Amino acid sequence: MDKNVEINLLLDFYGNLLTDRQKEVMSLYYDDNLSLTEIAEDLSISKQGVSDILKRSEKTLYDTESKLGLLKEHLESTK
Repeated sequence: MDKNVEINLLLDFYGNLLTDRQKEVMSLYYDDNLSLTEIAEDLSISKQGVSDILKRSEKTLYDTESKLGLLKEHLESTK
């Protein structure tokens, strides 16, 4: 599965576990396809800050999926 598709599905299931800032950065990166530099400029934070937010957010989504498995269960039920 494409990473963008997977992340968007994980956001559908677990997005409410992220902070508003994390959701905003994830949306700008994965939905709007902006670069780290563009996001950093838009939000007046460093490029490293954007990268850190993305990594933490992805880790939260993947860790939650590994514990709950809702996405896996959903994908298996739609086969």
